[in-house]
Amino acid sequence: MGVKAALPRYELYFYNVVLCTAMLWAARWIFDVSSSNSNRKTFKTSVQPGWYYSGRKMDTADVEWMMWFSTFREHVIFALSGHVIFAKICSLLAPQYRSLVFMVYGMLAVFTSMGWAYVTLILSHCVLLYSISLVKLRWLCFVAGLTTLATFKMEPFISWQAGFVTGSFELRPLLFYGGCGFTIMRCMSFALENCEKKDGNYSILELLKYNFYLPFFYFGPIMTFDKFYIQANNPNLTRKDGEMWNICLQGLLHLGVIMIVAVLLHFMYILTIPSDMKLLKNISDWALVGLAYLNLVYDWVKAAVMFGVINTISRLDHLDPPKPPKCITMLYVFSETHFDRGINDFLCKYVYNYLGGKHDNVLDELIASLCTFGIAALWLGPGWVVFIWAFLNCFGRNFELWTAQFFTMEPFISIEMAISESMSRRIRAVFNTFNFWTIVLYNVLALNSLEFAKLVAKRLLLKGFPFTTITVMFVTYCLIQLIKERERRQALIDDPDPIPPPAPLNF
Repeated sequence: MGVKAALPRYELYFYNVVLCTAMLWAARWIFDVSSSNSNRKTFKTSVQPGWYYSGRKMDTADVEWMMWFSTFREHVIFALSGHVIFAKICSLLAPQYRSLVFMVYGMLAVFTSMGWAYVTLILSHCVLLYSISLVKLRWLCFVAGLTTLATFKMEPFISWQAGFVTGSFELRPLLFYGGCGFTIMRCMSFALENCEKKDGNYSILELLKYNFYLPFFYFGPIMTFDKFYIQANNPNLTRKDGEMWNICLQGLLHLGVIMIVAVLLHFMYILTIPSDMKLLKNISDWALVGLAYLNLVYDWVKAAVMFGVINTISRLDHLDPPKPPKCITMLYVFSETHFDRGINDFLCKYVYNYLGGKHDNVLDELIASLCTFGIAALWLGPGWVVFIWAFLNCFGRNFELWTAQFFTMEPFISIEMAISESMSRRIRAVFNTFNFWTIVLYNVLALNSLEFAKLVAKRLLLKGFPFTTITVMFVTYCLIQLIKERERRQALIDDPDPIPPPAPLNF
């Protein structure tokens, strides 16, 4: 109830004004902090000289972003451009062999960048998990896959396997762990799909085609084997009307976002400031809260751009890759919280939905979510911060289910049926407001540090109470209502029923 409830236009205009004013206010404070503290000692390692004509330094704290779009930009462009060219030639001349060409080019690219020993290591894991998949026991495939994944997350197995890759190439450690981790996840997907295959087994060649598809190899996203197998072996390469135009537009959009992020990193040091606890203790509550929020927005933008670039290339190959993550600005429920939709799809298909069933039983849901976040913690790398993050998000997901079931009982259901849909929407938004900041704090913990998350929580809930707490929650309430309005419009577009007029002013 309340999903399609319309609010008066003037109320939505008011929410927009409040939200824009608050965001500009917080951004102004962060800009002032960045400008007045650019020469601090703690900033020297991560705030480096930026564009000459900007006259400002640039926040370079995010190593992954800098490697992709600055340090090794030419290497990335060269490798992916070669893939696009060879894939296009093969699609024109021999489309039935294009998946084989994908594999050959991917293996050559990996060999060129990492060496024969690394390729041998990857192939050994593929052969091992393929052999286990022939037994067709799901639990055995899971145990073998997770055990293999753990060898890349724990000592002394990490050092031993990393010893196969030598050299001074700065990007190699990142490529090593990225390629190995995603290889294991893809092999697990292949093994689990092979267990479901009733007649015979998939060949190991299909596994190698799947694993060595270069755009997905090092950094994902994970596309489950069943989808990749069907799409990569589809000889029909026709496109829908306007599809190529949409792909080009998507590529230009990502280029524009990369430029905007580069400009913002020259004026707001949102990645470096959280590492300076002395500075954080002296800035205003609004600047601190805005900083926490912008850190999550930045991480979503980074994930959306990096996966978006890869997805654009895979769409040129006539694949339908996982969608980019949902913007943190649009999240107010734990069930939709994820920064990697490929990993999310993988966990939902093989763990969460498999164990949770219809997700209406409290015990089944608890077991499914515990297993899901346990695997997620292993994927991210075991550590106290990761364990705390996994526990809090698991609790939040289950608490949502418990609360939803509790409010379906009497007298709450009768009360909601007695009030208007618009009022139901407002009441739900109040609860979603607290949920929103719970999601923000939980994920700030994983993206920054435990100290930063504790400081934000203390200033927001304790030291800043009541003025900062109430003000921030009200601004967040405005944001939630605007999100719900967007969802309402989308629901009405998807629904064949005609769109009702906006609610009258005298609601």
